[in-house]
This record gives sequence, structure tokens and C-alpha cells, in this order.
Amino acid sequence: MTPRVAVVTGGANGLGEVIVRHLHTEGHRVAVADVDSARAATLAAELGPNARGYPVDVRDREALKALLSAVLTDFGAVHVLVNNAARTQAKPLMDITQEDLDDVMAVNLSGTFYASQIFGAHLAAQGGGRIINLASLAGQNGGTATGGHYAASKGAVLAATKVFARELAPYGVTVNAISPGPQDTPMVRAIIGEDNLDSFTSRIPLGTLGDPTLIAHMVALLASPHAATITGVCWDANGGLHMR
Repeated sequence: MTPRVAVVTGGANGLGEVIVRHLHTEGHRVAVADVDSARAATLAAELGPNARGYPVDVRDREALKALLSAVLTDFGAVHVLVNNAARTQAKPLMDITQEDLDDVMAVNLSGTFYASQIFGAHLAAQGGGRIINLASLAGQNGGTATGGHYAASKGAVLAATKVFARELAPYGVTVNAISPGPQDTPMVRAIIGEDNLDSFTSRIPLGTLGDPTLIAHMVALLASPHAATITGVCWDANGGLHMR
């Protein structure tokens, strides 16, 4: 199969980095797009000529347009968009400020929305492609260790996924979401607290935090020809927490 070009927002660190590495291993050419431009460039240089780093603030529509243009110039095509960039903040409801809400919504919802519009228009014009949104269990059940603004933003991402899937289907573009539960990443461990980790994982039916590598495998499957007829769905990966 001809190597496909995948753009991963928030791709320089955490889950995004795991997704980038796996897609690269699977043979994709990968655009590592991140507000942390130095780390994006370093990761891309480590991976080699089939990866490039790009600075982008997903809150900025013009920056996303420039990202698409740059990737097309460098790679000649875009086939897959992974909307992974996100802001997580654990705060009690009454402590969330207007600035907190605006910031989390701007990155998690507006960034996903803008990127889907901009890249979706390109994918539709070329006759097909994939958009994969990283949602969250918090958007389905209100969350267990995150703030209400984060849960609201991810719930909105799930709704937007269905809207974009419906509107882009006639053009051969599939749009799906993956909804992870708590993953074993430094950020999640910091939110839960190492002292609370055993108590937290005891409430997960499978008894453990998620493996980010498995999320990356799910992304790769949705990006592949094997998922050609899958659109408008949310794939859960939460160790059974949603059952509770």
C-alpha cells in the first residue's frame, strides 16, 4: 500500500507521541503538529525522513490552515487527521474560572472543530480520508478525576464527531472517535496522585490504567482500509469503567 500521510495534533508528547510512533511504525508518513514546536521537531528528527514537526496552536484557525498548506508542500498529500491536542485540568466545579473554561473549550472543542473543518474540506475535495477524534470517558459519564469543563468539552467532541461523519460521508471521508478511560501516562498519574493510584484502579473492573499503545493501535485501525465502512462511532477503551 502506498504510504499514507497522517497529521497528529498534540503529537509531540504523551498519548500523541505514542500515536505518532505507532503510525510511523505502521508505515505512515507522519506530521507531528504541536504547540511545543521544539519537541515536535526533535521527535520528527528521531523518526527520520518520513516524519516532520510543525508548530501549531489548534485554537487558531489560520494556524491550522497554514499547517495543512505546509504538510501538503512537504508530503504532497494528507490522508488522515488525528485530533489529539487537548487540555486537561482537574478542578472542582465551583473553582473553574471563565479563563479555565474558555481555555479548555478552545483547545479541546474549538481546536477539534476547526481542524475537522479545514482538513475535512481538503479530504472531501480529494475524494476521501479519515478523521479520528480523541474523546474521553469523561465526556460520557462526567469523569472521575477531571473537571466539569474538560468533561463538557469531550462530550461536545463526541457530538461533533457524529455531525462531521454525517456531513462528510457523501465525500468518502469517515469520522470516528476513540474514548479512552484513564491511561497510564505521567499526566494521568499526576492528576490521580501516586498515593491514590491503588484506590483508583480498584474501581476499574479490569483493575488497571489503560495502555496508551492500545489506543494507538485503535487509531491505526481506524486509519486503515479495514475501517472503510466505519463512521460516526465512538470506540470505548476504559477497562470497563463506563459499565459502572
